[in-house]
Amino acid sequence: MTTDRPTVLADAAIHVLAREGMRGLTHRAVDRAAGLPPGTTSAYYRTRHALLTGLVRRLVERDQAELQALGKQPLGFGSAGELAERIAVFAEARLTGEGRERSLARYACAVESVRHPELREILLPRENAARAAVRDFLAAQGVPDAEERTLTLLACVDGLVFDRLVGGGRVPQEQIRALVETALR
Repeated sequence: MTTDRPTVLADAAIHVLAREGMRGLTHRAVDRAAGLPPGTTSAYYRTRHALLTGLVRRLVERDQAELQALGKQPLGFGSAGELAERIAVFAEARLTGEGRERSLARYACAVESVRHPELREILLPRENAARAAVRDFLAAQGVPDAEERTLTLLACVDGLVFDRLVGGGRVPQEQIRALVETALR
């Protein structure tokens, strides 16, 4: 657990945003969620925009760390079915527990980034080990535009996660398998 105050506050802000929505994201709410005295958040993040920017930077940092770790695991997908299974596990992790919280915060920030392009720049998809592993698998299968198909595949998975966050339920592995097979065609 980190003791770096700005990081603690940004993590608390992610929690508040996921639970209370954009309107509930206040300096006071973050102070309460972090268990810190009133005024602590505003001492580190003077404005609401600074708080939101710190939250988005921390969210991306946590997501990238997760994706880097995932991509460095021995992936071992030698088939489309194995890749689909790994993606299904990832999607499920984005729908439960701490992953769900980050997903809710991420989508709220994505909508907010329409009004604040500087947030969009922070949120843009980044290269990471997991994305590279998917791209490398597609390229090894002879897909000529593996980079573009990787981006499309992952955007479709992201859309399924969003749909299930809003509507409930799980992402069926059959749907992910169909997306992977489409990417391979």
